[in-house]
Amino acid sequence: MDDADYNRPVTPRTFTVRAASWRDDLAPLQDLRRWVFVIEQQVPEELEWDDADAESVHALALDGEGRPIGTGRLLPDGHIGRMAVVREWRRRGVGSAILEWLMASARRQGLGALHLHAQTHALGFYARHGFAAHGETFSEAGIPHRKMSLSL
Repeated sequence: MDDADYNRPVTPRTFTVRAASWRDDLAPLQDLRRWVFVIEQQVPEELEWDDADAESVHALALDGEGRPIGTGRLLPDGHIGRMAVVREWRRRGVGSAILEWLMASARRQGLGALHLHAQTHALGFYARHGFAAHGETFSEAGIPHRKMSLSL
């Protein structure tokens, strides 16, 4: 995807969230994360990719025309991460829908708790979904974060 794909006007207001396979949906998952984390937030690309992707449950949000607009992952240990929504779709419920989808997946798996590292600007977003912050602020990829958790 190029810059124009992520800076297009948003006209449809509907979107869906579905399960994604790291193997079958590799291109849109990587494109979304590269755009949000590597390009927008300037996270070094080598920090973005890890072996956890292959063993994680991935969610993929698609706009009304089937274009990828957001993603997130759930690791087997209950860690949620790599939540990314393209700028034009932020504050439209996409992040909440992805998070709720991942939380439902964790419940189906029988996980007792969820954990995440929230960028400090997103603490309120996760708190609205029941997550509680704990510990001190720390730097991850040069961005301030706090640990958060939720008992299921």
